[in-house]
Amino acid sequence: MIASSLRLDRRALLGGLVAAPAVLGFGRAHASGAYVFPLGVASGDPAPDGFVIWTRLAVDPVAPDGLGGMGAAVPVQWDVAADESFRRIVAAGRIMAEPAAAHSVHVEVEGLQPGRPYWYRFTALGQQSPAGRALTTPAPDAVVDSLSLAVASCSNWEVGYFSAYGHMADQAPDLTLFLGDYIYEYTRGPERAAEVVRPYGLEEATSLAGYRNRYALHRTDADLQRLHAAAPCLAVWDDHEIQDDYSGVWSKTPGVAPNDFLRRRAAGYQAFYEAMPIRRTRLDARLQMPIYRRVRYGRLAEFFMLDGRQYRSRQACSEGPNGGKGQIVSDAGCPDRLDPSRTFLGFEQERWLYDGLARADARWNILGQDLVMAGLRFGDGGPDTRYWTDTWDGFPVARDRLTQALSTLKPRNPVVLSGDYHSFWTNDVKLDSADPSSATVATEFVGTSITSTGPSYDGLISAMPDNPQVRFFDSRVRGYMAIDIKPDRMTTRYQTISDVRDPKAALSTLNTWVVEDGRPGAQLA
Repeated sequence: MIASSLRLDRRALLGGLVAAPAVLGFGRAHASGAYVFPLGVASGDPAPDGFVIWTRLAVDPVAPDGLGGMGAAVPVQWDVAADESFRRIVAAGRIMAEPAAAHSVHVEVEGLQPGRPYWYRFTALGQQSPAGRALTTPAPDAVVDSLSLAVASCSNWEVGYFSAYGHMADQAPDLTLFLGDYIYEYTRGPERAAEVVRPYGLEEATSLAGYRNRYALHRTDADLQRLHAAAPCLAVWDDHEIQDDYSGVWSKTPGVAPNDFLRRRAAGYQAFYEAMPIRRTRLDARLQMPIYRRVRYGRLAEFFMLDGRQYRSRQACSEGPNGGKGQIVSDAGCPDRLDPSRTFLGFEQERWLYDGLARADARWNILGQDLVMAGLRFGDGGPDTRYWTDTWDGFPVARDRLTQALSTLKPRNPVVLSGDYHSFWTNDVKLDSADPSSATVATEFVGTSITSTGPSYDGLISAMPDNPQVRFFDSRVRGYMAIDIKPDRMTTRYQTISDVRDPKAALSTLNTWVVEDGRPGAQLA
């Protein structure tokens, strides 16, 4: 929990999270009589004086037009209480759920006390939502004794159940991090039907309606609803929120012009905003939507949540005039990989990050982002060594700018949390990515997927002797990371589920890693 003075019984916390629908004296019920809160509630982007609370009204969550079966704008009452029985309402108001935002509601609650839990709920059309639990962050200079995290990525509806999310909810973390691929844009065809556990039943998402329905379908999952109701979250995207392996304004599909792809990307970004409890952001004239941000937890930790897709340079050595995806290349065959003008984060986000790291004074400085940073070479480092271009390995000069900044600015205890690769990794982030013997400037933990199938274990494990910066790797299991942060150490548990095809899969711990204050690099506990 955030502070020792706020120890609360987990059963008491979780017991009141999901309330049965209740008909209240507020407006009229929806004409169909259907429940208008089937997508649950969520909170996110916490601050010392508040947080964002979210819901989306729907009676037909995957209606073809993406509007959830709703029509005109609907007034929504929101309440925040200091107790789970809602006897002490501390903030309340009304907001309109508009068709233009698919009847999603984002309330940026302010004026609350720092470092404590609150409960919230919504009422609309004579019905009441489930209740959720949110937490404010401690005051910026507060002494904090602990912080618990649950970290997730890569949840493909088709290939398994979200039992991992249920176990994350049972943990009752202070904060959940979603590091990308919250949805998948594509649907498996007949040739892959054997892999499907529960079908999307939707065409590939390319339009606003298509993306909205992907999020809506995910939010009907009871385990995911429980997780969002249990704790606030910080969410960033990776590629599948839009299209596999896209890079900046470039589609992976040859022949698709950037201006055409921008329209698809804008639809996906709009749907992400509508579906996530994040602070107000919008598409600008360039069809960009900023989501990178900092969140501080007293003196204990500061989070730098990064966007590793929107501002990237084009994939190295992309084929075709307007397309290209990740590929395995050598520098001899792809000199583009080493071009110093290429950027992973975009130069504006780079400057923002370095300015923040220069001022960082928290005990732990955590970079939450989408792709493996430490790198993986296929070969011994000679001229024929090959690299996968979709990760930071496709942008080595940009990575070296970041590692040099970490070395020069010396923020205390930098730790990178990453997703995407459907596997667990424990990595040393090196000052010089081409020299595994160079100084370790940060520790990286990579979480496996919630459901998505992992890469070949035998294929990747065979490359590990040439990658001493990788301390541990396993792609055979699904699950998440559970992290406990204290002033003197960060403890990371790799939590695994028994079977993604089992909606009640059991949980176990694969192994546990510890990073000590002032000592970069993780050790097995």
